[in-house]
Amino acid sequence: MWRRAIGLGALTLAAAVIGSAASVAILSGSLGAATIAVPRCTTAGLGVLNNLTAATVSSVAVSGIPATCGGATLQITVNNGLTNSSGSIAIPAGGGTVTVTLAPAVAVTGAEQTDAVIVGP
Repeated sequence: MWRRAIGLGALTLAAAVIGSAASVAILSGSLGAATIAVPRCTTAGLGVLNNLTAATVSSVAVSGIPATCGGATLQITVNNGLTNSSGSIAIPAGGGTVTVTLAPAVAVTGAEQTDAVIVGP
């Protein structure tokens, strides 16, 4: 008999909690209300070449950067699944090719991921 009374009390309490949560109003607030479009300096493909020293990726050369990206910062991250490294460099006014040095170098493995991000100008 006591078990039933305790179980019924727990069920009543759970129903009250669910009932009060159902009455919470969901409002549209301002999240995402002030978004802006972010311009891109390029939509073209870039050439990315990992430069090897011994058995490590020591730097990454990125080519085909247009002049419209001049003054921006190129950020590179290389991940081999065990470790990762990153570096950055300012893109010259005329664009072209830049080389980003990684510190520390990343060991060459069977699969690597290289991410390139241009921030600015």
